[in-house]
Amino acid sequence: MFDADEVERYARHLVLRDIGGPGQARLKQARVLVVGAGGLGAPLVQYLAASGVGTIGVVDDDVVSLSNLQRQVLFATADVGRPKVTAAVDAAARLNPHVKVVPLEQRLDAANARDLVEAWDVVAEGSDNFDTRYAVSDACFYEKKPVVMGALGMFDGSVTTIRAHESGGDGNPNPTWRCLFPQQPPADLVPTCAQAGVLGAVTGVIGSLMAVEVIRAITGFGDSLVGRLLTFDAARMRFRDLAYGWDPENPLSGKGADRKNRTGADAPARS
Repeated sequence: MFDADEVERYARHLVLRDIGGPGQARLKQARVLVVGAGGLGAPLVQYLAASGVGTIGVVDDDVVSLSNLQRQVLFATADVGRPKVTAAVDAAARLNPHVKVVPLEQRLDAANARDLVEAWDVVAEGSDNFDTRYAVSDACFYEKKPVVMGALGMFDGSVTTIRAHESGGDGNPNPTWRCLFPQQPPADLVPTCAQAGVLGAVTGVIGSLMAVEVIRAITGFGDSLVGRLLTFDAARMRFRDLAYGWDPENPLSGKGADRKNRTGADAPARS
């Protein structure tokens, strides 16, 4: 399963309780889709590649700009002007030649989201806009995929894991993203990173936490962030853990949703 280079490379995982050889083998076989190669996607791709996730898909339609380099540590000055997905392939290859990065140079939207997520085991959503975030979370519900959701503010960020296709210990469905945030806010309500700024190192904190959740989803160790929103405030240097649950009024799996809709059978068609 592992050659001599991999045994040495992953040695600290192989001796780690609850990961070990079986967990590392699951990482090698796993397929993870990263949506967005920006502030969150950059450290996320780095840690997934370093951890030995076998196949990593990266969806992004942007190119590297000089202003990205303050926080998007996957890229270097020489990458400015290159497609982010192409630069991500090269960076991951330098870090770990045993993993494969699949570049998907396109914009994910509601029309293509289900097609893009269906072939992957776990999805990590780190985009910078609400349209993409809701499209990914809805698509993962219909395709029955776990999705790790990350978000950033100026000095803060948050992470949660959505497994809305499964039920919790109380017998109710696990919450969807729309149980936490039912409606997409107006486009101009929250300023963009370019408008408000962002502390570069915060992206590393949140991106790394997303990587932990992805690795947890693959290997099964510990307690996940399903039904929990973990927030980080760098200005006050504190974490908060907020619990949330299934909302019976949510449009995806709520009591008012069509029975077929809850199974995905009556979901919006793929393109």
